[in-house]
Amino acid sequence: MIKQGFDNDKYIKMQSEHIKERIADFGGKLFDDHHAARVLPGFAPDSKIKMLINLKDEAEIVIVINASDIEKNKIRGDLGITYDQDVLRLIDAFRGFGLYVGSVVITRFAGQSSAVAFRKRLEGLGICVYYHYSIPGYPSDVKKIVSEEGLGTNDYIKTERSLVVVTAPGPGSGKMATCLSQLYHENKRGMKAGYAKFETFPIWNLPLKHPVNLAYEAATADLNDVNMIDPYHLEAYGKTTVNYNRDVEIFPVLSAIFEKISGSCPYKSPTDMGVNMAGFCIYDNDNVCEASKYEIIRRYYACACSKRKGLSDGIDMEKIEIIMNNTGISVNDRKVIPAAIEKSKLTGEPACALELPDGRIITGKTTKLLGASSAMLLNALKALAGIDDAVHLISPEIIEPIRTLKVGHLHCNNPRLHTDEILIALSICALTDENAKKAFDQLDNLTNCEAHSTVILSPVDDGVMKKLGIHMTSEPAYQSKKLFHKN
Repeated sequence: MIKQGFDNDKYIKMQSEHIKERIADFGGKLFDDHHAARVLPGFAPDSKIKMLINLKDEAEIVIVINASDIEKNKIRGDLGITYDQDVLRLIDAFRGFGLYVGSVVITRFAGQSSAVAFRKRLEGLGICVYYHYSIPGYPSDVKKIVSEEGLGTNDYIKTERSLVVVTAPGPGSGKMATCLSQLYHENKRGMKAGYAKFETFPIWNLPLKHPVNLAYEAATADLNDVNMIDPYHLEAYGKTTVNYNRDVEIFPVLSAIFEKISGSCPYKSPTDMGVNMAGFCIYDNDNVCEASKYEIIRRYYACACSKRKGLSDGIDMEKIEIIMNNTGISVNDRKVIPAAIEKSKLTGEPACALELPDGRIITGKTTKLLGASSAMLLNALKALAGIDDAVHLISPEIIEPIRTLKVGHLHCNNPRLHTDEILIALSICALTDENAKKAFDQLDNLTNCEAHSTVILSPVDDGVMKKLGIHMTSEPAYQSKKLFHKN
């Protein structure tokens, strides 16, 4: 398991201070860009929420979603839900922390029926919804963009607070374009407004080819994002910093908008726009590099499986493969991958492998009773609890009635128990069996463990692994040659 290398408390303190400075600089609105990360071990997933809670009396949330992502039912990989579902999840999550969600913006709207239906659904829930449109010539035709025929065609977002946080289910949703549009409309109304970018990756003060920044490039391979040296910052200050192509491309537009607002642009480069202290909070670079390499490999397998499922053309996988080849990263760097493959070769069955926090590799194979991931899960819990591998945590007498229910009454084709069924059975056994209770109590220790399967997991097993916090990848292969795969 990867050891920590990031100081989360320092990050929250530094980032909060710089956000407040930006608000003071503009005396108006700060537009914030949120991009979660998994490559900084020690970084808490709720760090940005904690910062916003400190500013919740000033903050208002605007959630952005691309109409094309609604139309394509784009899936958020880490959660396994569509982007439109994630909008609803985000609203509930923000409200749960006492934060005010003002509205939702549907970007790149072109009459998509699914986007229209989603707007009606949101409005039925009492949420304000606005449309923003594609602008011909964006982002190169600055004159057209900064006009009534460009940004002027977008709906004006009515806001109430001084800090407006623009966030989205994922990259490519149109957050920056939404911010630029709002700056244009605020200027028309005589309002003083400012913009700053709160985006974790790429980290501007790490090298261009640092694994952390390469992991971001791998994560956005489907968007054609490319990390690059910020040419404007280099020219203005003579210092090398890292940004990404979309920010560099849009900088002339932002500069032109600011010139219309106040006669000059307060920023000399895209890097200047950022409020990102993450690079100053890394205290163990080796651990961070290792975590980033693991993430690149995970992204590679996610793209490979997506291609196998017919959900992508594989170009994103090829881009990540180039990143891996250029930096000497091998899939064998994740020890669970060769371990799972070797187990499958020895047994002739699909297999899974998991690395425990202490570095031990635990495997599991497909049997008549259990799928490989279920077997691996039980074996890992036994190892963590110090229970002999020969001990049955769940007796066959308990498993058999569940199999009968699945096949005989629920008409399932797969008689083997999925991971959710195994955990339910284990929780019942834990009431009367001491070993089962010891194993069940180890579930939380699986969080952040690395795992790999030699076949694509069922949606059920994949979902359970995500909920347990296990970083699971799969070979791009199905267990059977069937054309339809469900469970």
